[in-house]
Amino acid sequence: MESINRVNPWWFYDSWEIKDRHLTDWSSQKYKWIPKWIREISLEPFSLNFVYGTRQTGKTTGLKLLIREAIKSGKFSPMATYYIDLDFVTSLSEFRRILESIIKEMKRRREEKNLLIIDEVTSIDEWWKVLKFFIDEGEFKNDVIVVSGSSTLGLVKAPERFPGRRGNGKEVKVFPLSFPEFIEVLGFKKEDLLYDNSKALALFEEYKTRGGFPKSINENRDASEALIDGILSEIYKHGKSPKLVQDILYSLMEKIPSALSYNSIANELGISHNTVREYLEFLTDLLIIGIAYLKEGEKVVTRREKKVFFRDPFILHSISDWVGREFDKSALLENIIQEHLFRKFGEVYFFKDSYEIDVISGNYKVEVKGVRSHRGYPRGVTILSEEEIPSFLLNLS
Repeated sequence: MESINRVNPWWFYDSWEIKDRHLTDWSSQKYKWIPKWIREISLEPFSLNFVYGTRQTGKTTGLKLLIREAIKSGKFSPMATYYIDLDFVTSLSEFRRILESIIKEMKRRREEKNLLIIDEVTSIDEWWKVLKFFIDEGEFKNDVIVVSGSSTLGLVKAPERFPGRRGNGKEVKVFPLSFPEFIEVLGFKKEDLLYDNSKALALFEEYKTRGGFPKSINENRDASEALIDGILSEIYKHGKSPKLVQDILYSLMEKIPSALSYNSIANELGISHNTVREYLEFLTDLLIIGIAYLKEGEKVVTRREKKVFFRDPFILHSISDWVGREFDKSALLENIIQEHLFRKFGEVYFFKDSYEIDVISGNYKVEVKGVRSHRGYPRGVTILSEEEIPSFLLNLS
């Protein structure tokens, strides 16, 4: 239990927050906030919650804030609150031994209910088998469990592995802040900016560079390096080639926001289109990119050209710097619109025939232009110049 003791300081200190690295870093930031997603997690026994999102979005810090609130509110006593970081666990058997130790400790302490947080669970292959075994044994029937991971790999399908075993549990996705969330943490109200477009444009200019990550918003010097290190960690963990990832991303920088085929990248790099597809799907699972398919009427065409979009401005800037290739400004604007509509509706497409519609999502059809376009488009298509994008995003929320 010694290694567990070190990451559970609330067992030993009333003012444990000053001894926790994540919360001390959080307290020292100029812009800090309690993430809204922690409110979505069910704390009613029995619950098995799943939390996943991009690296560097502050998931671990959010979980520590959840622990702080759970203890302060009296929902769970300090001695009934357990935290495990699997980023430092190397095998399934070690994970099993850790859970056995915690279960033994829970029985010794005899608390009415317990909160167990298992962070970075996707570091261990087939982790779910061990957890499922102990749930089926009835070891956690009066408890709340939260499992988190930095990619959808190994976690997004995890709820399917626990049929009838999730109780009140929720699935929670953690993303970089959207533009409306960004302006909120900087201390501005949406309503005020809707009446002050010049200020909204100035803040949007900042968002285009800083994006929605805690470190990038606070302009930490290591923000970009930390993001790339996190991506590299996932690349190595899942047995992918860092150079091939970098080459594919280099190719993408020139092609976005235009529609592209897997073959166009494959021919450029001298690899198979199946390898390109595999790696783009991997980057999608890491929540680094999204893919928008062609939509013709009600038909979604997956086999033809598709659009790739980056899921946060800071991701796009960091990867551009990493691979050493710039992107077109129009790609950044279109990617921001694609991501915001994707979060709202869970789908995003495009249309291309005699004319093109950049983004189709929900009941929106949007054409993104750097400046106001005088070209005619069919009825129902919203034409957005850069000056109009901030208001569009604020109203969308």
